[in-house]
Amino acid sequence: MTSARHSTPASAAPGHRRSHSARKPLVAGLAATAALVGAWYATAGAAPSTAPSLTPTTTAVSLPAKFPYLSAGYNNTREWTRTATAVAPNGTLRVAWPAADGVHVTPLTAAGKRSGTDTVVKGTKEVGGLVAHNDGFALLTRVADTNKWKETAAAIVRYTNGRQTFRTKLTGTATNDTSPTLDGQLTWNGAKYGAYFVVHGAGGFADGHFGDKLSYVSAKGAKLSGGWSWGCSHNEGIALHPEKTGAFTSLCFDDWRSGLFVSTGIGAPDNAPVVQREQCWAGYCGGTFAGRTGDLVKSSTGRYATAFASRGAASAKKNPADSSGRGWTVTPKTSTHQVAVAFLKNRNSGPGKAIRLSDTKGTEHVNVRLAPYGKDRLLLSWESLKNAKCKDGTCTGTFAGTSLRLIDWNGEFKSATKVVGARITGDIAVQQDGTLTWASVPVKPSYATPLTGASPTTTTLRIARLKP
Repeated sequence: MTSARHSTPASAAPGHRRSHSARKPLVAGLAATAALVGAWYATAGAAPSTAPSLTPTTTAVSLPAKFPYLSAGYNNTREWTRTATAVAPNGTLRVAWPAADGVHVTPLTAAGKRSGTDTVVKGTKEVGGLVAHNDGFALLTRVADTNKWKETAAAIVRYTNGRQTFRTKLTGTATNDTSPTLDGQLTWNGAKYGAYFVVHGAGGFADGHFGDKLSYVSAKGAKLSGGWSWGCSHNEGIALHPEKTGAFTSLCFDDWRSGLFVSTGIGAPDNAPVVQREQCWAGYCGGTFAGRTGDLVKSSTGRYATAFASRGAASAKKNPADSSGRGWTVTPKTSTHQVAVAFLKNRNSGPGKAIRLSDTKGTEHVNVRLAPYGKDRLLLSWESLKNAKCKDGTCTGTFAGTSLRLIDWNGEFKSATKVVGARITGDIAVQQDGTLTWASVPVKPSYATPLTGASPTTTTLRIARLKP
């Protein structure tokens, strides 16, 4: 755990505030892109000649309110508005999605069909994570608050048999923090919840700065010990996996130390294990965990896998202009993000080296995701943008499809690439028989221009299912 003040580098003084607009890195501009031969490859070997079909089945679900399915990310890049699909112990499903009247939670059968009316969690914004229970659900979201920035607070809201049973705020005046955007994750180990999310300092040592917070909450909504009040700064993405005992396993994209780090139990101080050095100034990383990149999957032997969009590191060194000694300067290998996977031997260790699974000049890869597929494989998914034009770490381009591919726990391809029509707009549920279920917006994406106006809306979700 880290509670010491994060000294602000000279280039970031005095605000160091998170914003969905580009913040210039300390290096001058982006590194020139090396000439690459466009190809998909895996360091552990080529794809086999035979492969599963990897064709999801979909079921249409009508929505009682309009779902604004796009959000403006850094530099107004188009991102899917996050949904979350979760499975309860009895096999039933819930899907959470935001609307003008609050976050809706839609009940589904195990087959992905609507089984009742939505529960509307009034006064809430953003889906930060969802846990499904047999008798209801718990939602990580944002609620109204009174603070110097006039921003929202992070909260866990629990519904039991259709009624709210607790609403626990996780930020506030007493802790000098707010949460204007979560980029978060909510997990449950059968006894307690873990909520990991972005915070904005509103007084105290971190006033005006952005970091992250991990809070544990009991089954009845009481705050528990553990976690931390201030960790990665700025946190550009979060992953969290529940554990039966001890600290929940966590990852963060930190823009100050520039890269993806293991933060389990320590809040990611300077000695946090490095998963991958990246140029992570606001928006330069490939997308936020868990909203639009990666995930954290645990194997039966206790290893972990995560996937992410990566520009790599041609060089990485301490930034001499940062008097705190914490800042790093990373020069990326490529202007476009490629698909990478990394394996952790346990909850506290970084990998020896992240494995790059794509090397395609001029193609941007977004919405990179990973999920368990059967006993010994992983489903890798991404969206491709051809003829990418990049500036300040973000790219526009021509949408070229949503792709699925299988890999093993060594990063070796175990199938050919399958381009599918089912989009992935958020968290993937893993059912007891291994079936993967997620929400899919029935529209063709466009990444040709930034999102500068209001989001388009839909009143239909497609629930996609893929059985190993």
